[in-house]
Amino acid sequence: MLVAAAVCPHPPLIVPELAGAAAPELDGLRAACASALDTVLATDHDVLLVVGAGPSTRRYGGRAAGSLRPWGVDVRAGEGEPELPLSLTIGRWLLGRDPDGFQAVDDSCDAVRLGGSLGDGKRLALLVMADGSACLTEKSPGFLDPAALPYQEKLTKALSEADAAALAALDPEEAARLWVGGRAALQVLAGAAGEGAYRGRVLADLAPYGVGYTVAAWTASAA
Repeated sequence: MLVAAAVCPHPPLIVPELAGAAAPELDGLRAACASALDTVLATDHDVLLVVGAGPSTRRYGGRAAGSLRPWGVDVRAGEGEPELPLSLTIGRWLLGRDPDGFQAVDDSCDAVRLGGSLGDGKRLALLVMADGSACLTEKSPGFLDPAALPYQEKLTKALSEADAAALAALDPEEAARLWVGGRAALQVLAGAAGEGAYRGRVLADLAPYGVGYTVAAWTASAA
């Protein structure tokens, strides 16, 4: 069963070596991610998995590594030959240690069903790497879509209320149109949560580059 989850975004610029003198909001974003992770790591769990978008749905071992070289600086997360996609590389960097495994999920996967299969009956903790919409302003990567802000607000509300059903109901086509980078990963979270009761807390809700970055923590109500 899911006992706790942290939801964090995965912009490469969250890593100081890439950010340079970038927006000061990133300092707050890093701090919020650290706080969300502290909440998860403080729970009594058996398995810690990092979940994030990838080109294919597959599991990586806990010692898998990633690099940010494609984004300009060869910052390594983990040891060994880099193989993790961006979302999981940032997750490994934020975590600062090896998890029990990494789960990449692509847009075609039945992510809710996948989430329900994780944990194998053990106490499961998740670090879910999930960007929001990249269509929030005219300078966004996906330009401005008037539907993006209401969608982002819906995501943030679902995370603050630990509403797994709302995440499970996200429409893949709408998410793709609004450039939502974390839809599948959030639906893995929904599947892992199932019908359990959780307390949700949003620690940051920012869009410094016209992309929605929400940081949240869920803990089981009985925990």
